[in-house]
Amino acid sequence: MRPVAVAITGGIGAGKTEALHAFARHGAATISSDDIVHRLLREDDDVRAALLERFGTGILDDAGHIDRAAISRIVFDDQEALAWLEALLHPRVVAEYLAWREALAALPDPPAVSATEVPLLYEVGGEERFDAIVAITAPEDLRRERSRVSSPDQRESRLIPDEEKTARADFSYVNDGTRQQLDDFVAETMRALAARQPA
Repeated sequence: MRPVAVAITGGIGAGKTEALHAFARHGAATISSDDIVHRLLREDDDVRAALLERFGTGILDDAGHIDRAAISRIVFDDQEALAWLEALLHPRVVAEYLAWREALAALPDPPAVSATEVPLLYEVGGEERFDAIVAITAPEDLRRERSRVSSPDQRESRLIPDEEKTARADFSYVNDGTRQQLDDFVAETMRALAARQPA
């Protein structure tokens, strides 16, 4: 039996990562798209070469590694550069988490649920790759406080509104309470997901 494939999505500062950790505590196998991106920037020679060709050596830190902050500054106000970066990274991220899911399914005793944190799930049409979607939202002032962003950046302006994410998701949670309340929501969601494990 393959694990039920769940995507966790939501806006910046909503608490997606905290929800992913809660899924792990309740027995799900977990992976983060952001962690995959970190690894690609650190270890993938093709990605490194493409980035250097496009942006130059100014994106390297003192140790000669790709500096995420430098890339963020470049694409922050440049839609074309951002679109190029996402076209470079997104297919690799998807390939990696799909391969990870296949490896889980091949285990002698696979977990009941696999959870993948995918910030831009709906924006890139990624929902088709999952059995269930969990949307984590939070009031804007709380999200700003958590992400320490004074105003929503360009990425926020092109995101699908929380209301639509919530309407399209199988499970949704407004993360404006305690960590225990989030944990309780995840525990309940895990029980529901395990009950519909596909063959």
